[in-house]
Amino acid sequence: MFKNLSQRDTCTVEWSDLMYYQCPRERDLIAYYKNFADDLYSGELNNCVAESGGRKSKGKPNGKKPVPEEKKLYLEPEYTKLRITDFEFKELVMLPREIDLNEWLASNTTTFFHHINLQYSTISEFCTGESCQTMAVCNTQYYWYDERGKKIKCTAPQYVDFVMSSVQKLVTDEDVFPTKYGKEFPNSFESLVKKICKYLFHVLAHIYSSHFKETLALELHGHLNTLYTHFILFIREFNLVDPKETTIMDDLTEILCSSGSGSSSNGSGNSSAGAQNHVKER
Repeated sequence: MFKNLSQRDTCTVEWSDLMYYQCPRERDLIAYYKNFADDLYSGELNNCVAESGGRKSKGKPNGKKPVPEEKKLYLEPEYTKLRITDFEFKELVMLPREIDLNEWLASNTTTFFHHINLQYSTISEFCTGESCQTMAVCNTQYYWYDERGKKIKCTAPQYVDFVMSSVQKLVTDEDVFPTKYGKEFPNSFESLVKKICKYLFHVLAHIYSSHFKETLALELHGHLNTLYTHFILFIREFNLVDPKETTIMDDLTEILCSSGSGSSSNGSGNSSAGAQNHVKER
């Protein structure tokens, strides 16, 4: 698990009011949102990571290779209905009037990076080179491309390491994610955020597809559902990920994002079947 993540240059405020947009100052508002997200997701997940010893991305599995699931357990109603909050995330992800768009994207992106990395860390000991020989989501396989554009077929833990290392490098780069007052965001900032969000989606989708049983056993499926709903509504609000990229999880998205957390018109819920046998090469 990556630690010492760069935090946005913000003030610490009290957040007794639940509705985030009631906070008047721009930087206070961003701090307010970050505190809300950190408090919402981190506590129980951090305890779970501490007990399991953190992420073991390249080690050998403890025990036998898990039997592939015949059905999508994460779509069962008894599991999809569980969240850790009933908060209206559709309202939470909307850009407040007082906030610069790039600052809002930066704050949210770093927050999602931290919490998705933490969520993955809770099941990392089960995600090994032997149990997850490819970075697969259902019948879709993802490849990593290095800085020279070379396609690399890798195991799931290797892929996640590539994702987290590259994102960590970006969010801690002052020239890309500036934290000092007066420093401008680069012209390529939005495209970099889109790239980050695409990779983070792959990690979330892999957790559901390959490690939901372990998440269920740890009783962290409520956290995962809440984080997924929050993330999907955010990337849809700002068109950060091509809907074709997320069709592989449209069945879950339709359930989670249409029941109590607001719905979005982006993407097609009927196209996921056609994506099941498509091997993505990105």
